[in-house]
Amino acid sequence: MLETGTFFLTGLAAGILLVIIIQLLRRKAVRSAGEVHISDLRNTIAEYRAEVGEKEGEIRKLTAMVASRDANIQALGERLEGQKRELEEIQERMKKEFRLLADEIMEEKSRRFTRENAERLDTILKPFNENLKDFREKVERTRLESSKDRASLMTKIAELEKLNTRISDEANALTRALKGDSKARGNWGEMILESILEKSGLVKDREFFVQESYTSGGGGRLQPDIIVKYPGNRSIIIDSKVSLIGYEQYVNAETDAEKDQGIKAHLQSVRTHLNKLAAKDYQDEYKLDTVDFVMMFMPVEPAYFLALQADNRLWSDSYEKRVLLMSPTNLIAALKMVESIWKQEYQSRNVIEIARQGGALYDDFVLLLERLEKLGRKLNETQKQYDETVIKLTGRGNLINRVGNLKELGIKARKEMPDSFRDDEIGEGPIAK
Repeated sequence: MLETGTFFLTGLAAGILLVIIIQLLRRKAVRSAGEVHISDLRNTIAEYRAEVGEKEGEIRKLTAMVASRDANIQALGERLEGQKRELEEIQERMKKEFRLLADEIMEEKSRRFTRENAERLDTILKPFNENLKDFREKVERTRLESSKDRASLMTKIAELEKLNTRISDEANALTRALKGDSKARGNWGEMILESILEKSGLVKDREFFVQESYTSGGGGRLQPDIIVKYPGNRSIIIDSKVSLIGYEQYVNAETDAEKDQGIKAHLQSVRTHLNKLAAKDYQDEYKLDTVDFVMMFMPVEPAYFLALQADNRLWSDSYEKRVLLMSPTNLIAALKMVESIWKQEYQSRNVIEIARQGGALYDDFVLLLERLEKLGRKLNETQKQYDETVIKLTGRGNLINRVGNLKELGIKARKEMPDSFRDDEIGEGPIAK
């Protein structure tokens, strides 16, 4: 038992000793590693200290540069401040000098202006004073003449009132005639239609014809109000139809019932005119050579629009009957198109005529050149024959000398031989020339 306890204690002591030895070894290893780390830190610190020394040197250099720049900036600021003061002094001197100069100029201008104004006022007022009397006399004469003119004006106003009354009476008479006389209405519509045609630029008896009579294929007599021609020898028939009574009833109606009655009467009149015009079949007459429709002209434009608004089938029905309903506005537009077509046609004809005349002129010019060429050949031939004749006259034993000898023999002659044919001039005679 004692031995067992001894072994236990011995083992325990050995274990404790082993633990102590291990701890000592560990501490030694840690100390060795710490010494190595401390050595590294010392080296790093030394490097940092060297770098800090370099940075401190750079900082000192930069500090010196900043101080130098501050000094330069301060010097420049002081110089700028001095220049600013000098500039202010110069400006102040210039202001004073300019003020003095301006005062002198203004004073001189004032004296001159006063003097010149006095002279000008005298120049202006003198004739004014001289003419004031004449002006007063003219005012008095004008007043008297104005009184006379006022009296004359009152007389003219009275005459104008009478004329206005007469015009109103004539207008009322025309209105009554148009409402009561269908012939008068027709003549009035034809007059309006012809006026529109003339204003459209078309020429009467050239591009349009009024009230021309034709015999139809069935032997009947046709006399459309207007035949408008356009290039290609085609025609457009325009007939004026005035529907005024029903429209006048509608305009003057005071109740809806009266308006409805007026509209119905107006539509009935328009459709009656439409059916009569369609029945004439102007389009089928080969002598007229018209397009496939005729135009029914309604000179009262409000009446035209009233009919179209009241009957939305009126236009389509008239178109099916090959009749186009036309108001003054759209008729003018259509006629302007025809007039434009005629302008283009006349321009084309002018171009063709210019080309024809140009060709004829060219042919005449070539003929003239040929005749000149022929005349030149004849002139050359005549010159050649002339030269040959002169040579014969001036050669040895020539006729000129023989005839000249006759005068020397005593014949009487009134004329002298031309100088160019004398003996001493023969060598320089017409041949030489």
